[in-house]
Amino acid sequence: MNDERIREKLSILADAAKYDVSCASSGSKRKNHNKGLGDASNGICHTYTEDGRCVSLLKILLTNHCIFDCAYCVSRKSNDIKRAAFTVQEVVDLTMNFYRRNYIEGLFLSSGIFKDADFTMERLVRIAKKLRTEHKFNGYIHLKSIPGASDELMREAGLYADRLSVNLELPTEAGLKLLAPDKNQKDMIKPMNFIKNEIILRQEEKTLFKKAPLFAPAGQSTQMVIGATPENDRQILYTANHFYNSFNLKRVYYSGYVPVSNDNRLPGLSSAVPMVRENRLYQADWLMRFYGFNVREIVDQNNPHLDLDIDPKLSWAIRNLQHFPIDINKADLQLIVRVPGIGVESAKKIVSGRKFGKLNWEHLKAMGIAVNRARYFIVCNSQDFERRELSGTKIKQFILAESQSKYLKQKPNQLSLF
Repeated sequence: MNDERIREKLSILADAAKYDVSCASSGSKRKNHNKGLGDASNGICHTYTEDGRCVSLLKILLTNHCIFDCAYCVSRKSNDIKRAAFTVQEVVDLTMNFYRRNYIEGLFLSSGIFKDADFTMERLVRIAKKLRTEHKFNGYIHLKSIPGASDELMREAGLYADRLSVNLELPTEAGLKLLAPDKNQKDMIKPMNFIKNEIILRQEEKTLFKKAPLFAPAGQSTQMVIGATPENDRQILYTANHFYNSFNLKRVYYSGYVPVSNDNRLPGLSSAVPMVRENRLYQADWLMRFYGFNVREIVDQNNPHLDLDIDPKLSWAIRNLQHFPIDINKADLQLIVRVPGIGVESAKKIVSGRKFGKLNWEHLKAMGIAVNRARYFIVCNSQDFERRELSGTKIKQFILAESQSKYLKQKPNQLSLF
């Protein structure tokens, strides 16, 4: 390797990869069973695990050359930027060298499309295959699937990668036609459907044959850029809900548009990245996946936008005061998790703890609930807080006055690997 040239490529292609946020890896069960390197069972991503451990991965593009001219993408073919491309062996060597130095625990590999989809996808697959078969690498591998690639390549990719993902790019087909007229949403849906069917097929095989090969054990995900086109939050969340239901996705990622091009179809270069909106969409997504909320409860025709001042669960509770207050010592788990300030784990603690006696505010605080929010929506075995007949507007004002958002106190940065 020419170290100076490799360092330059790494600088260019790691920087280009930072715009893709879909790099979480929860759900992989790949074990180190062949005396190889690494173990993906705990999940690899630029985040914190449940036990508080910070994990990292090599997150790069194979190349930032691209045949497409998507207006929202920094790698668009008409953009005047420095271009670079790794060889297959360079990516393999970087991954192994970084892993051995304990810099990373896995690989997130995406790419611009050069020549055509199969040409690009074949190289991504070869990298994963070399890592698995030649280097016995058992760490986490996430491959970005290239829309238009053959089923044979997609099938092979799933045998070596822990997770596959196909970027939906934009929430609606109209938005895609506006900013990426060379692309078609159907071309993105086809590989999603293929991956879903393969995962189901392999799961069925696994029940019959213990040694049946794994296929993308951490499932598939997708990503949407938000803020580049005029879709409202209702359109975005309805799209996400459709793809969760139709393609068994593990995650939908929402990436606030970062101004990268001076184009009259896009927000200006001085426009702020919609970070708060992105955060609210993730919170709403969490409600759909883990709290039992229907998407229509979160956004509808009368409320097409999420409230940027407060989180979606609090917003729903304020709009539905007829359900409250609930008695924390009697209510079902499904209703308790809908109370602002009470998470899923705290709700389970409440249901378990009340078997031994009636709970009061001190008990609830010890269980980790946010009393400053929850107290407007529940009653317990205590007279310390008397619920007043307050309007939703008043409750919102009181909560905002008492709380201070911790969000965006510091700008998140991609981990530097060099």
